[in-house]
Amino acid sequence: MRERTLDRVRKLLAKAERTDNEHERATFMAAASALMAKYGIDALPPAGTRQTPGDRVVTLPNPWAREKARLVSLVAQALRCRPLLIGRGDGGQRVHVFGFAADLERADLLATSLLLQMASGLARVRVPADVAAVRAYRRSWLLGFTDEVYRLLCEAESRAESESAGTGAALVLADRRAEVDRAVAAHYPSIRMSVPRTSGTGYRDGVAAGRRADLGRTGMTTATAGEISR
Repeated sequence: MRERTLDRVRKLLAKAERTDNEHERATFMAAASALMAKYGIDALPPAGTRQTPGDRVVTLPNPWAREKARLVSLVAQALRCRPLLIGRGDGGQRVHVFGFAADLERADLLATSLLLQMASGLARVRVPADVAAVRAYRRSWLLGFTDEVYRLLCEAESRAESESAGTGAALVLADRRAEVDRAVAAHYPSIRMSVPRTSGTGYRDGVAAGRRADLGRTGMTTATAGEISR
């Protein structure tokens, strides 16, 4: 059943990739993100089943390595994983993501796709003539795109959890969150939070672009993270 759900997601997103109609694209995107959230619920084991969280380190290359790392982090967080930005290394910014296998799979699929979509969107951005700090505008656009994608993913996940009420999924999810938190604490006893700064117009334009993003496009590789131009 879970594989059938993923197959339906891929087909919806293939349609989204082929259309130039923004309304059709948004419709396919909404359906795909909802099915991806449903997949996350369907993949839950029965209550009482013992599983161990996994983890992986993702390296995001320059340019815009930190902004890419933030996108990967927030996508992972929306999909019930715990990401930590662990700084520079291996030629880019590194994110250490903790979570259960199905959620790590979902996060990898969506983040890989969204990195390419963010690159394509930024390449099409026309910076307003009255903007003096072009790089600051582009950075705030990236942050706005990421925040809106995060909001949309969280909504889809929340709906899927609500629709599973009465199945025992809430208890399983709570247990799994606690397990992931324990795995993170074992690796990183002290965690420092940071909040990126933004500038107005670029951020708003990025939010608008994120709202149109296809939240589950497939067929990309992690190499696409390097395609965002300065």
